[in-house]
Amino acid sequence: MRLRKSFGEGTAGDQAVAVTSVEDLYGQQFAPMVRLARLLVGSPEAAADIVQDAFVQVHRRWVTIRFPEAYLRQSVVNGCRGHHRRRDVERRAPVAPSEPSSFAARELLDAVGKLGYRERAALVLRFYEDLPDAEIAEILGCRVGSVASLVHRALARLRLEIEA
Repeated sequence: MRLRKSFGEGTAGDQAVAVTSVEDLYGQQFAPMVRLARLLVGSPEAAADIVQDAFVQVHRRWVTIRFPEAYLRQSVVNGCRGHHRRRDVERRAPVAPSEPSSFAARELLDAVGKLGYRERAALVLRFYEDLPDAEIAEILGCRVGSVASLVHRALARLRLEIEA
């Protein structure tokens, strides 16, 4: 395998560490990617499955991937998007509504869970991953100006949800 330049853990200030194999990438990025997926899908089990699938994709294309960390992050975000699509299809079938969480500490997570996928993804990528709007726009497949709009709408919905 050839030596690749790494972007580190994906947050500002981290030092870049060379990634020379899928095993190195897995060791460095598994936990951060599970945290990212967990924030996007709300389920630790689904997050771990999505990240495992993303690593399978990286492994299959390892020889042709120029920036493995970026490819991995994009695969995780796309996997989360697919998870939400499947969940939306499941929601269309009539089921009894579940009771809201009774834990006060979970109020914010419950409110974030009610956001649409793109709004949730924009918030997580901006405030948790600390990514610039241009990179968020690339990941979400939208314009840079749309990112600010998504974040603004998401924060407004969170305020209404928490204050209610």
